[in-house]
Amino acid sequence: MKQTPYTYQQPPAPPTSGLAVASLVSSILGLTFVPTLGSIVGLILGYMAKRQIEESAGAQGGEGLARAGIIVGWVGVGLFVLGICVVLGFLLLGGGLTACAALGNVQ
Repeated sequence: MKQTPYTYQQPPAPPTSGLAVASLVSSILGLTFVPTLGSIVGLILGYMAKRQIEESAGAQGGEGLARAGIIVGWVGVGLFVLGICVVLGFLLLGGGLTACAALGNVQ
């Protein structure tokens, strides 16, 4: 009598949330081609996807993608705010060239 070996099959993974993918893509675009706007869109989509995934009770996947989109989106917004602070500081602290001329660096 021939015995058939027992094989365990893992259940299929739930489908990935489209909002989670869009969040990550938008946030990456916010760092490259569409500064700030892409990051903000990525943040909004990321939080929407995260809530949708939690409410689906395991029927949808992609929580890691949503979290990554949120993190990259906040990095993009932070870099934008940092850039604004640098520009304002540069303008408010002597206008750059006048400060260099006073130090004797510009002839």
